[in-house]
Amino acid sequence: MSLRVGEAWQYGDYKFFGTSLAGVRTAIAMPEFSLSFDVAQGFPYLFNMTKFFISHGHLDHAAGIPYIISQKMMTSQKAGEFYMPHSLVPPLTEIMGLWSKIEGFPYNFKFVGVKADDEIQINNHHYIKVFPTTHRIESFGYTLFESKKKLKREYLNLQKDQIVEMRKKGIEVNEVIHTPMVSFTGDTQIEFLESRPWVKQSKILIMEATYLDSQRSVARAREWGHIHLDELIPHLDSIESERIVLIHASSRYGVTEINKHLDEKIPKAHRERVVCFPGR
Repeated sequence: MSLRVGEAWQYGDYKFFGTSLAGVRTAIAMPEFSLSFDVAQGFPYLFNMTKFFISHGHLDHAAGIPYIISQKMMTSQKAGEFYMPHSLVPPLTEIMGLWSKIEGFPYNFKFVGVKADDEIQINNHHYIKVFPTTHRIESFGYTLFESKKKLKREYLNLQKDQIVEMRKKGIEVNEVIHTPMVSFTGDTQIEFLESRPWVKQSKILIMEATYLDSQRSVARAREWGHIHLDELIPHLDSIESERIVLIHASSRYGVTEINKHLDEKIPKAHRERVVCFPGR
């Protein structure tokens, strides 16, 4: 079984670096945006990220928060921004206070509680939007949107000088197109797919699929707030994503076995776009 930490995966212009193994570690970074979805135990590839989007408070997704904060202080970096469910902010603030006492050192950090539909600006053309997920504790997913100005459809046939003249008259000739590019879930049940329409429209959908075969039933997966591969299959026709990237597979499955289950279960029409994230 592969246990390599921090592997890379790329699709189109988007690069992902990280790891995900159920109950052990999940942290997937997008370095060109200086952000990470979850932080696992706080690996070195996360230290220079500036924004961290925490899906929920289980240790395999959030244990690294204090360590990342400490490393940023040691290297004189600006305080990291950690976005998380509101219920996490008070206990994590208390934890950081205790670590400050243990180390005899004051910490600088920013914890921001989020709710569904919140928007967090990443740069001039990208932002994160929050969507609700369903787990045993409060949890959220995050979507990276791209926003671009485009000429309105009704003006596409106009000459350049005509457009310039309209702008001089104060007529708005452009519109902003908002496109969901990457959606990420931490631990969740399958109902997250219906939580917001843009989730299934995302170009890349990174989602948990903890159990893949009959060794664990769908009922068992749901009991623990997870997804079984068998639950995903009926939704494939309605998911518009170009790539569906599965994370958080149980450690009972090696990479070869994961791909074997995907080959056997995913319909041929969808097999190419359903992949397993390489970092375990």
